Amino acid sequence: MHDVSTISAYGGDVTSDAPWLTPREERLWRGWLTLNAQLTALLQRDLQEGAGLSMPDFDVLVHLTDDPEGRVRVTDLAHLLQWERSRLSHHVTRMQRRGLVRREECPEDGRGAFIAVTAEGRAAIEQAAPGHVRAVRRLVFDALSEDQVDGLEAAIGAMAARLD
Repeated sequence: MHDVSTISAYGGDVTSDAPWLTPREERLWRGWLTLNAQLTALLQRDLQEGAGLSMPDFDVLVHLTDDPEGRVRVTDLAHLLQWERSRLSHHVTRMQRRGLVRREECPEDGRGAFIAVTAEGRAAIEQAAPGHVRAVRRLVFDALSEDQVDGLEAAIGAMAARLD
């Protein structure tokens, strides 16, 4: 058993040879996790209060309205959202009950299906988007200089490339 003072979730057990985070890396990582949780919670609350949408609702509607036909194949939408198909299916069912989306059969593939935005869904995102953009600008971009935005863009690009 190790003395608790020698163990940290990220800084590690000083008797281990694991590549633990440096104190600076640990501060940055924990700050990132806290920022992500706080930002997500604030954006979620703003969307819910302003438009009656959850962040997952908004994300689904963004992808559907980005498509010129307003519809995306189920498998492609799951991939875009980085969700399991079962999660997407359950969420779409809830959105369908609220009239935001509909399922459509795929004429080329009897097993495939599309998720399509409805007029109500399009109206909902059109109502939500301006407030969401204002919140993102206020909470993220207004706090950063152009150089910081450039650095953040480069850092996110490097991390995203590593994940691919």
